[in-house]
Amino acid sequence: MSTDLPDYYFRVRDNGAFVFRIDTENRQRRIEMDQIAVVNIRNGEIKPHGGRALSDADLTRIKDWMHERTTLLAHRDMDDIHRAVDYMNTTTHWAQSKASEDQLEEVTDNLLLAMHDLRSVLVRKKADRMMKPMKKTG
Repeated sequence: MSTDLPDYYFRVRDNGAFVFRIDTENRQRRIEMDQIAVVNIRNGEIKPHGGRALSDADLTRIKDWMHERTTLLAHRDMDDIHRAVDYMNTTTHWAQSKASEDQLEEVTDNLLLAMHDLRSVLVRKKADRMMKPMKKTG
């Protein structure tokens, strides 16, 4: 473990994090974690914890973390979608070459409904994107 600890620790949770200030400058040289805020990245809210006032340094670090976290989650979302495309291709190969009739019977309706739903959304969104330039000029 490194001897240099960060000044802040973010305990990730759904929609954000609990923010702690790290303190090792005490007599026992123990690591103390003092909760200073709760962060919601969905709505951008930063709530000080326990009636305390957050310093400019606190707010700057929290906002930096929120930006870093949002960027990371967006990257993960896109990675998940690219994996979904791979899974769809793998599933197609499985259905064509390996699946038994019983296995196909078990999953066909759910797969068809999910693909129909996805296709409907994608076609609608594509049409919306294609219509935007026409609305601007028209």
